[in-house]
Amino acid sequence: MDGLVAAVVLLWVLVIALALAVFALMRQVGVLFERVAPMGALVTDSGPKVGETSRVFDLASLTGGVVSVGGGQGRSQLVFFLSPTCPVCKKLLPILRSTKAAESKWLDVILASDGDEGQQRRFVAEKGLEDFPYVLSTDLGMTFKVSRLPYAVLLDGQGVVRAKGLVNNREQLDSLFNAQDLGVASIQKYLSEAHSPA
Repeated sequence: MDGLVAAVVLLWVLVIALALAVFALMRQVGVLFERVAPMGALVTDSGPKVGETSRVFDLASLTGGVVSVGGGQGRSQLVFFLSPTCPVCKKLLPILRSTKAAESKWLDVILASDGDEGQQRRFVAEKGLEDFPYVLSTDLGMTFKVSRLPYAVLLDGQGVVRAKGLVNNREQLDSLFNAQDLGVASIQKYLSEAHSPA
């Protein structure tokens, strides 16, 4: 009988050790995925293509005034599509504040959403977004074919789309500026062309 008890105890020790090993492997797979995740914003083929001129939108801002999105404004615009219910969008707000301050000489950061105006106004007040133009427009999102959030579009001073895509972190947001500087549609395209045989 003592041998049976010892075998059961040994079996449970092995099961617990195996469970810990599986947990450790799962954690390492997550770390590895973060390290090899695609660089740059995920670009979709829908909406205006990079290099096309955006339609002009004159929209009332929840934070006051009228905002012109697109057209020849003379300054570049980063249109950042977000939602009060999007946790990743909320995580990126400090990064947008930093970008707005650092790039203020040439770039205007515009927040864009749709939905219930009351909920949007509460979101602006709760997150202290009064210093951003904040527009509500279903038409703007439909024009750029925004299907998932957070999504950003970088327009140059003439209203030409220079970069766009889903952004989940600072690196992906910065990749839009890098793509514009390199004169490419996306960092992924640049990297694939740079590593493809001539």
